[in-house]
Amino acid sequence: MNLDNGASGGGDEQYGGVGQTRTRLPERGGDVYGGARRGRSSSRSLVTVVGVVVLLVAAIAFANRGGGDSSSGNGNNKPNTASTAASGTRPVKSKSAGIPSGFAHDQQGAESAAANYAVALVSADILRPARRSEILQQVFVPNQVPALADKFNKAYNKDFLNNVGLDESGNPTAGHTYVSRTMPIGTKTTKYSDTTATVEVWCTGVFGTTGDESTNPVSNDYFTMTFAMRWSSGDWKVASFFQKEGPAPVNGDNKISTSEEISKAVEEFGGFSYAR
Repeated sequence: MNLDNGASGGGDEQYGGVGQTRTRLPERGGDVYGGARRGRSSSRSLVTVVGVVVLLVAAIAFANRGGGDSSSGNGNNKPNTASTAASGTRPVKSKSAGIPSGFAHDQQGAESAAANYAVALVSADILRPARRSEILQQVFVPNQVPALADKFNKAYNKDFLNNVGLDESGNPTAGHTYVSRTMPIGTKTTKYSDTTATVEVWCTGVFGTTGDESTNPVSNDYFTMTFAMRWSSGDWKVASFFQKEGPAPVNGDNKISTSEEISKAVEEFGGFSYAR
């Protein structure tokens, strides 16, 4: 596996920052989420938030380094109205370890698998040692799992978890909720065959920690994950992946929610399986 381009960040540089968010702190006291509104400035003043998300994605990048199986592809499979419209086909028939499985053996199945795997790989669960092993076994081709497990465990070590406000089990301190949730916006296949596919997944996400004393308020970001997919044991699995920043829109002038509102939303809004 290879990650020459690194994680999502400034350009395609290694260990860049998904967290290069263009967000400003509220200009008043009280809740860090305040009642203030986001500025339209490109200022990157949330140094702590940026640092936390950079750490998260850099760790993913570190864990993914090695081998040589990640091809980005230069195919001509450009999306058109038909390929980006909802097909109505059920994306999966089952779940394994809480992750969708049983994807169709076709291009749409590869895209659905990549979208769902993006959600799992940039989630709060990946920071929990007990859950991480299940995720890796479900997402990656079997021969990659042992080496990846070792790399992910080293990346998400005690120091890393402490930096994002979590204990060794990946749990936040009392009164706080750690948020790392990814939402695919769209998928694009650049190479496809019956046994392999290269799929790009454009994502947005929310990352950070809620709580009255949180120094890492939840912020959003945009990034693209490229997956080298392989048909293995009757399902699509990931052979390798890399991540880069953007495309990102101009920030909207949205009212910033309170810590309590964010925590409640995370608890009440569950995830779902993604289709093409």
